[in-house]
Amino acid sequence: MNEPILEIEGLNKVYPGGLKALDDVDLSIHKGEIFALLGPNGAGKTTLIGAVCGLVRPTSGRIVAFGKDVAVDWRGARARIGLVPQELSTDMFEPVKQAVAYSRGLFGLPPDDARIEEVLRSLNLWEKRDERIMALSGGMKRRVLIAKAMAHDPDLLFLDEPTAGVDVELRKSMWAQIGAMRERGVTIILTTHYIEEAEEMADRVGVIRDGRILMVDDKESLMARLGRTEAIIDLAEPLSKLPDSIARLPVSLDNDGTRLCYRGGDGTGKGKAEVADLTKALTAAGIDYVGIDIHESSLEDIFVDLVEHREESAA
Repeated sequence: MNEPILEIEGLNKVYPGGLKALDDVDLSIHKGEIFALLGPNGAGKTTLIGAVCGLVRPTSGRIVAFGKDVAVDWRGARARIGLVPQELSTDMFEPVKQAVAYSRGLFGLPPDDARIEEVLRSLNLWEKRDERIMALSGGMKRRVLIAKAMAHDPDLLFLDEPTAGVDVELRKSMWAQIGAMRERGVTIILTTHYIEEAEEMADRVGVIRDGRILMVDDKESLMARLGRTEAIIDLAEPLSKLPDSIARLPVSLDNDGTRLCYRGGDGTGKGKAEVADLTKALTAAGIDYVGIDIHESSLEDIFVDLVEHREESAA
């Protein structure tokens, strides 16, 4: 694994009135990865990004970016960080090319028309370079925000809900562009409500709720460790009791005994093997079934189960 490019230790943010937006957050981000931070509204995702980017002052804790303590050398660290905010916050009357070039100048870099053209072309914005931002579609405005964040060639790029409010086709196009940024060596941290976005692109996934990091894991490891197989088997005749050969499996009777529900496995294929054993056991016991529906957990299923489980534990 590559060396950490960002290390967050014991980060807390308490607002006046007592609201704790970040609660002892520890997080390490590796160079060159795409890291997805998932959580419900109000979980602390945007506050965490703001703390790293210098927009929010933490109550306590430490942030080290590129080996620099952000609280001590914020200017040096911030020059290597790009941020695409959730909200459109730019001069709507400004032409696209001028807005992107201005963002580059904010970091003390000299004008570079060739680089600005490269950024705009990579985001399919070159043909819109002379149009005012206010005249663009919502998706194009979102791309302008990404172009502004890339203008000073950051090594670490934050994308806060990068595809919120854009259609599915444009969302997938932007996924491809985010992948291309990673290919150029940019480390990317994204927050998203679209969990398929994380499933499509992320190397690692973190889940945050109520300001606390619930877990961080490689996406594939997470799917293997917490994934489940679910099977619904519709029986030809209702059962009042399961035979011992079937009751040993993680199954239950439902719908007045006409439906057999299986939920088990561990994301490694064990579930599919047990479903096969289940159908064999039904046949051996002379129990007919008229339909079977098998479902493998998605990252969204795992996320919902995890968050709901933590809610129940806290209740």
